[in-house]
Amino acid sequence: MAVARSQKEIRQRAPWWLVGLLVFNLALMAYEARDGVTKQRMIRVWVQSLLSPFQSAASGIGGAGSGFFGYIGNLRNAAAENAQLKQRLEQMEMEFYQLRAERAENERLRSLLDFKEKSEYQMATARVIARNPSVWFDTITINRGSSSGIELNMPVVTPGGIVGRIIGVGPWTAQVMLITEERSAAGAVVGQLGQSRALGSVKGLGDNDLLEMHHVPGLEEVNPGDYVVTTGQDGIYPPGLNVGQVVEVRKGSATVSHVIHIKPGARLNALGEVAVLIYHPPPTPAPVDVLPNVEKKEK
Repeated sequence: MAVARSQKEIRQRAPWWLVGLLVFNLALMAYEARDGVTKQRMIRVWVQSLLSPFQSAASGIGGAGSGFFGYIGNLRNAAAENAQLKQRLEQMEMEFYQLRAERAENERLRSLLDFKEKSEYQMATARVIARNPSVWFDTITINRGSSSGIELNMPVVTPGGIVGRIIGVGPWTAQVMLITEERSAAGAVVGQLGQSRALGSVKGLGDNDLLEMHHVPGLEEVNPGDYVVTTGQDGIYPPGLNVGQVVEVRKGSATVSHVIHIKPGARLNALGEVAVLIYHPPPTPAPVDVLPNVEKKEK
C-alpha cells in the first residue's frame, strides 16, 4: 500500500521536476549566453532592460527632490541678496539726500555771501534754528543775538527778498516775525522806486504764504507779474529791497484803492540761512513850518 502510494506521488511530481530541470537548464544557458558584439552576458542585458524603467523613475524622483531642495536654497540666497541690496539702496538714498541737502546749503551760503558783498548795508548772517510749531508762517528763531550787534526791529532778509523783522533779542539768539504774519507791515511800491506812484503798505495774510498790499490808488496801473520793492517809509526796511511779485489784482477805481496779492520773493517755507541788516533808519525830520514858530518862541 505504501509502495503504491509512493509510485503515485512520483507520477504526480514528475512533471514539476521536469519543468524545474528545464528552467534550470534554461537559466544555465541564459547565464552562459553572451552577446556576439559586446561579449556581455545576455542575462545582464535582460536584467538591465527589466530594471531600466524603475531606475529611470527613481532617478527622476531623486532629481526632482534635489531640484526642489536646490530651488528652496536658491530662494533663501535670493532673499538674503535682496535684503542686502535693499539695505544698500536705502543707504545710498540717504547719502544722496544728504549730499543734495549739503549742495543746497552751499548754494544758499554762496548766494548769501554774494549778497553780503554787494549790499551797501552791514549785515550779520545767521542760521534758522527753530520755527514756531503752532503757526508755521509766524516766527522763526536764529542763532544770532545782541552779541552780534542785533537789535529790535532790524530787518531780516535773504537774497530773494525781505523775510521779516526782529521782535525779540537775547545774547546769542533772536526771534523774527515773518512778513507773512498778520501783524507785520512794510511800506512798498509797485514798480521802480522813485518812478512809480503805486505806493502802499504790505501786510501778511496769516493763513497762507501770500502778502496783501493796500492803499495803492485805483487809477495806477498794476498787473500780475509786476515786482514790488520797499520804500523805506516804514522805519524798518531800507528802500529798494525786493518784497515779491504781484500774482493777483482786484482792480480799484478813482475812489477805491487796489487790493493786490503778492508772492514773497524769499522762500519763507524753506528758510535755512538769513541775513540781519545792521540798519538804523534815518531820523524823521521835523516839519518845516514848525521851525519858525520854535525860533520865535526862543527869541
